[in-house]
Amino acid sequence: TECVSGCVCPEGLFDDGRGGCVEQKDCPCIHNNELYSSGDKIKVDCNTCTCQKGIWQCTDDECYGTCTIYGSGHYNTFDGKFYDFDGSCEYVATQDFCGDKNSSGSFSIITENVPCGTTGVTCSKAIKIFLGVMMKTLSNRCATPLPAILEVIPGDVGDDVQYWNRTVGLYLVIEASNGVMLIWDKKTSIFIKLSPDYKGKVCGLCGNFDDKANNDFTTRSGLQETNSLNFGNSWKQSPMCPDVTEEVKPCDLKPHRKSWAEKECSIIQSEVFKICHSKVDPLPFYEACVHDACSCDSGGDCECFCSAVAAYAQECIKAEACVFWRTPDICPIFCDYYN
Repeated sequence: TECVSGCVCPEGLFDDGRGGCVEQKDCPCIHNNELYSSGDKIKVDCNTCTCQKGIWQCTDDECYGTCTIYGSGHYNTFDGKFYDFDGSCEYVATQDFCGDKNSSGSFSIITENVPCGTTGVTCSKAIKIFLGVMMKTLSNRCATPLPAILEVIPGDVGDDVQYWNRTVGLYLVIEASNGVMLIWDKKTSIFIKLSPDYKGKVCGLCGNFDDKANNDFTTRSGLQETNSLNFGNSWKQSPMCPDVTEEVKPCDLKPHRKSWAEKECSIIQSEVFKICHSKVDPLPFYEACVHDACSCDSGGDCECFCSAVAAYAQECIKAEACVFWRTPDICPIFCDYYN
């Protein structure tokens, strides 16, 4: 037979992807295009995966779902569907009052959106949380993002549910005994976490939390939509609010801001976040950042930019890629903020 040039491993050994040969028990595993040695462990959501003989062996715990709402109408649903919806009204973010009008539930989270610039885009101004017999209202009293006011107002929804609120760094955290948690930066970013008990039992702009992103655009009437505007309009609280009929493109309306926005937001696609790029696609977050930086033209433009970058950094942390991106010149957090 002819000789064939090349490198092969001796019989019984395997190529380890690093130019060496190892026994099967020492074969590495691949995650996000990175090689991990046998015995290495990684976190995938709330589960731990261990590399064994080239195969990931993972725990099978049910994890909390997270829905993110940030900036000028950017949504990342419980099942990971990323979309934009700019509506000026109150909307159901998520609730377990689904189905017919007489259906029972234990919570409802409503967001109030208002214009946050002259281009027509909107930002969350207030969040109303119905938890049992209490309705908590978290609100910014001004159209521009400023420190928030917390109110507690009696309600009449469902059974009594206990809750706790605390401040963790930049965030206000509200945790309820029914498995609902809300994390708010007191500006324009909201993170809603639900226990696995709610899988397939919720509805609203955050989707239905059934591990299927392709059916997240389920309207209030239970129909499947492909258009984000029709889907979003169905979840408005008041029929008096006008429907959103077209997507706002603030950089087209304010072209003089576009180059500044692209320059500032390029940090998301730069070497600063390189460790995260293979784990979380930076493109939708970059595009959302440019959108927000163009739209906030009535003050708070740096804050809109910082919130957009922080949203990507948050997703990186969830993917086990911690990035230290803030500097004295880029979205600094001063020590006196905590004093």
